[in-house]
Amino acid sequence: MSLNKAVLDIRQRIKVRPSPTNVPAASWTGTDLVNGVETKTLTVIFKSAGCRWGKAGGCTMCGYVYDCASEPPTLDDYKSQLAKAMRKAEEFPEFMVKIFTSGSFLDEQEVLVEARDTILETLAADPRVSKVLVETRPNYVSEENIEACLEILGKKPFELAFGLETSSDKIRKDSINKGFTFKDFTRAAEIAKKNGVTVKAYLMLKPLFLSEKQAMEDIIRSIDDAAPYANTISINLCNVQKGTLVESLWEKGQYRPPWLWSIIEILKQAKAAHPDLPLMSDPVGAGSKRGPHNCKICSRDVADTIKDFSLTQNPAVLEKIECECKELWKKVLEIEDFTYGTPILE
Repeated sequence: MSLNKAVLDIRQRIKVRPSPTNVPAASWTGTDLVNGVETKTLTVIFKSAGCRWGKAGGCTMCGYVYDCASEPPTLDDYKSQLAKAMRKAEEFPEFMVKIFTSGSFLDEQEVLVEARDTILETLAADPRVSKVLVETRPNYVSEENIEACLEILGKKPFELAFGLETSSDKIRKDSINKGFTFKDFTRAAEIAKKNGVTVKAYLMLKPLFLSEKQAMEDIIRSIDDAAPYANTISINLCNVQKGTLVESLWEKGQYRPPWLWSIIEILKQAKAAHPDLPLMSDPVGAGSKRGPHNCKICSRDVADTIKDFSLTQNPAVLEKIECECKELWKKVLEIEDFTYGTPILE
């Protein structure tokens, strides 16, 4: 059975309840580092027609495909989704808007051009919005749609975010089933930079079939490879989402989410190698069985340290946290390659 078929079989067994198309899948406020300054943010996950790649199988760790609308939203639905999300930032004098869907904001089959343009027009007209970020797969980036977005936004800064996950085409294909190549990413990033659009690359720590040590080495290598093309790199720590191949193997005891110590070490090494490159990480679900975790005693404190570093970019904060379980993590790095099974890396 192919990896894509394994993912698709799981997708087809999951029953998704219909939900209103005029309400976003999720929205929340937070704080991010923008041009070295802590900035309020509004994140909106639009309920779209759905990720095309996800419908055909998709990524081994992604449960966001289930957040799509049961029927394609209308233009009025998208307007309503945005209005409901914007209420959460009504008290902010200035904020950045981060736009996500279950797939790609620039996929015209997922988000109709009319809806895309209307959303951007609304944000362009709001003087409180200081910057707009949208996430998309790189294969949907073209000179034409980037120029169209920029024409609407005017002088408002624009950023493209890509779920690159890794610079290794082998890992992206055989562990993640992502469906594009590193060359696809660099092509899209070059189009963005040519047009004055900044680039954010998301990497993922510990996809399936990698030991903890291999996963760390992959992220450090991927940061080196992506750095020439990205203005910011954000490292997502894999968590166990429902209805995914990751969940299926996790339930069988064949997968463990990454240790928080691993990202601490990655950030130390990467910041030393790339002192001027903003490196971010927000360990979702930290401390839970389904999320990245150390022991019960330190997981929350270590997660807070990671968030603190993301806002300050000060590597000194990473040196302040310690726990006895760190020795166990070191032992895992030492022996897991011998006990994990056959790795996919040669």
